Amino acid sequence: MNEPIITCQNLNHNFGKKQVLDNINFSIDAGEPIGLVGPNGAGKTTLFNILCGYLHPSSGNISLFGHKPGATKLIGKVSALPQDAQLDPSFSIGAQLSFYAKLQGFSSKDANSEALRVLEAVDLKTEFNHKPTTLSHGMGKRVAIAQSFIGKPSLVFLDEPTAGLDPVNTRTIRSIIAEQTTDTTFIISSHDLNELGRLCQQVLMLEKGTIQSTLLDASHSTNKSQFITLQLESYPATEVINTLQQLSGVIVIHNPQKNEYIIEYSELKEPNLDANILMRLSEKNWSYRQLSRGKTLEEQLFF
Repeated sequence: MNEPIITCQNLNHNFGKKQVLDNINFSIDAGEPIGLVGPNGAGKTTLFNILCGYLHPSSGNISLFGHKPGATKLIGKVSALPQDAQLDPSFSIGAQLSFYAKLQGFSSKDANSEALRVLEAVDLKTEFNHKPTTLSHGMGKRVAIAQSFIGKPSLVFLDEPTAGLDPVNTRTIRSIIAEQTTDTTFIISSHDLNELGRLCQQVLMLEKGTIQSTLLDASHSTNKSQFITLQLESYPATEVINTLQQLSGVIVIHNPQKNEYIIEYSELKEPNLDANILMRLSEKNWSYRQLSRGKTLEEQLFF
């Protein structure tokens, strides 16, 4: 059995008299990307900085691959991308990435090859000799992510990697992260629950300095019952609920917001409920926007 790549025990952190993290305990195994979420002031940034080795905790124990955050033995094995990371506008992108590679022990020749490799991973190899000022905001974010890939680290921390990006660049970065998950575990801090739901199978939620939710599955339902999320065009909610409630296997239907319905059901009684829902919608001439198994990450965390 493999050891967890991150172990956190009884972690506390104070800024003066204010306690920001309160007895945090969790462990993370290598694998699919893991999200770190929570409202402003929940302690996400503090936890993120401690994991990256930027801050020392007030008390408690934390280890990455058996070492304290920031340990020399983690160089090349752990990487981090702060939210506002930027390259120096005075030097070319290739020169800067090569320099960072040299800091990790690459020779001059190998450093240039590594810089080209990580730029190719984010589809920006042609920008090697250009300066950061020539890049769009989305391209700049991709270059910053490329920097975090230097040395093929086993663990990468990303703080708001898609913040402020348009949908095209957001999708590109999502694809880049997904392509790297075979060899790298990502810990992603973000307020964008929709993106985290697409990227992450597990999520760690913080609120008021404590863990409110342990690691959970961000795309599937509980073992006791299953869920279907249905988004319709505008129809009377009462009629929709009464109609769908008559279907076999349906336990309860929630209507958390306009035109959205979360249907809890027994898969043992009706494993093909999604097909039956579509048939009933067709009978009623109701148009739907989306039908998906499970609940969205937002609904799992807050509903």
